[in-house]
Amino acid sequence: MSDPLTGVSVFVQTVESGSFATAAARLGLSRSAVGKTIARLEQRLGVQLFHRTTRSMSLTDDGQALYEHAARALEALRSAETMLESGRKEVVGRLRVSMPVLFGRRCVAPILSRLTREHPGLELDLQFSDRTVDLMGDGFDLAIRNEPFAEVPGLLTRRLARQRMTVCAAPAYLEAHGRPMTIADLGGHATIAYGRGDRIRSWLFPRDNEALEEFIPLGRMRFDDLEAIADAAAAGFGLAWLPCWLIRDRIASGELVRLLPERPGLEFQINAVWPGQARLPLRVRIAIDALAADLPAMTAK
Repeated sequence: MSDPLTGVSVFVQTVESGSFATAAARLGLSRSAVGKTIARLEQRLGVQLFHRTTRSMSLTDDGQALYEHAARALEALRSAETMLESGRKEVVGRLRVSMPVLFGRRCVAPILSRLTREHPGLELDLQFSDRTVDLMGDGFDLAIRNEPFAEVPGLLTRRLARQRMTVCAAPAYLEAHGRPMTIADLGGHATIAYGRGDRIRSWLFPRDNEALEEFIPLGRMRFDDLEAIADAAAAGFGLAWLPCWLIRDRIASGELVRLLPERPGLEFQINAVWPGQARLPLRVRIAIDALAADLPAMTAK
């Protein structure tokens, strides 16, 4: 009887890496070896896991179902390993973590703070900044990033959760100005944009097997703080494009209304990033495992 986990860890790493080449580099294998492992897994399961073209790779429905179950199974194995190691070795030392200001305050810090109750020898040094830090140069053990991660030599990454964006507005604004029914309608409304420096963040919407559809908000209001945007939207100043986790309570209370439900916004990965080394310190591993276990429920749509 074959091992049901054969090839599964390679498959999960390939999904989370976004390409066979990147997965191969992370696993220390050749691209050919990764491709053959995936092919054998597909043959054993009798399904196609990826749609492949010369320019892109995406999961099939069967691939998505396997990934969701396999990722949870591997997460459980990692957690068990951490639990056993924790029982043999005390978690001590300083854990220095960089994270985005709002997401870190709302979601990451509460999870990591709970670890200090379980591990009295653990010290936390949490740094909140929306800039991309130099992990090794600035002396960080770990960084949390909720935007696309570009491969950097010497750094490793693990997907922790996903955050979906959505267009929203206050009921009073919609009553006064009408409700947009399509992305094309957005241009006729007041919008509240996220911007840093001269750069305005576009609102992005997936399309089946096509490039992302982009809307550039050119309204009179622009902030570099997501919570300020949510406050302005709730006050009726216009439409906003925000993470679902941030506005969940406002949606539930009726303060904001989710728009364009048939065109959900782009889904961003939330990643843990850390300097590669021969053996990951236990304090870093338990932090990554705790975040991987708890963040998905906090960021679920």
